[in-house]
Amino acid sequence: MDDELFRLLASAVTPLGLELVDVERRERVLRVVVDREGGVDLDAVADATRAVSGALDRHDPVPGRYTLEVSSPGVERPLRTPAHFARAVGETVSVRTLAGGQGERRVTGRLAEADAEGFVLEGADIEGGRRRLAYDEVQRARTVFEWGAHPAPRAGKRQSGDGTRLARGRAGAKAGRKKVVRS
Repeated sequence: MDDELFRLLASAVTPLGLELVDVERRERVLRVVVDREGGVDLDAVADATRAVSGALDRHDPVPGRYTLEVSSPGVERPLRTPAHFARAVGETVSVRTLAGGQGERRVTGRLAEADAEGFVLEGADIEGGRRRLAYDEVQRARTVFEWGAHPAPRAGKRQSGDGTRLARGRAGAKAGRKKVVRS
């Protein structure tokens, strides 16, 4: 990521009470991810879009044509800075290390601790159960969303708020939804 572009866009969204989490350039798309304590809503994303677009228009740091996408980090958030890692302590994270390092390149575990130099992952799939990584060893890292005790709903199946499946049969198509009790 271009540090100058990151600083420019961070200065555009910080006055809005937002944190610039990530900036990603892919071919003709510039993706900007913003967040704040408690998350962002559509109004915050719209405000960030206007601020980022204005900064890009004034400084023109991205050559050529591109599409600007501004969004929230979502449930699986990228971890870029020591502060991101510190906020994610206790969560499950997935890390891909740079080539040439020791150990597995892809590792997933619980983020046990984070400090200014690096972080510690713990997990049954990690050799020795614990692994310390320096930030400069990391190619990519993100939090991993874990579904609770219940599995994710399957495609094509609708569920009501209490977890029972909703179905439409011949009668259901005319009469509306009917509850189907789990067996």
